[in-house]
Amino acid sequence: QVQLVESGGGLVQPGGSLRLSCAASGNTLDLYAIGWSRQAPGKEREGISCISSSDGSTYYADSVKGRFTISRDKAKKTVYLQMNSLRVEDTAVYYCATALDWTVTRGILNVKFGSWGQGTQVTVSS
Repeated sequence: QVQLVESGGGLVQPGGSLRLSCAASGNTLDLYAIGWSRQAPGKEREGISCISSSDGSTYYADSVKGRFTISRDKAKKTVYLQMNSLRVEDTAVYYCATALDWTVTRGILNVKFGSWGQGTQVTVSS
């Protein structure tokens, strides 16, 4: 189905900002709910944010709530993850994927993914 490509990762200092992009090829991104997840070395994959396709509702894990913002640009057919007030513990490979289902329980976002990208590295270090 849709193929996703993440971009925008890099090296930033604590307290800095990055904006990640998730672009689709072979289909229109606005037809899908999209989720972002991340994985740090030696850690399990962590769901961090989702945006629905129907009404644009957004969902966040407590670990990023208030600091990260997920959004769509319908004209550009791109989903963004704006990351502010970055912390060292945000260092991870970040992935976007189609989101088939999700729940938020006790501040943890669990996402059932469909298609996914290859990830983009985010490193937060002074």
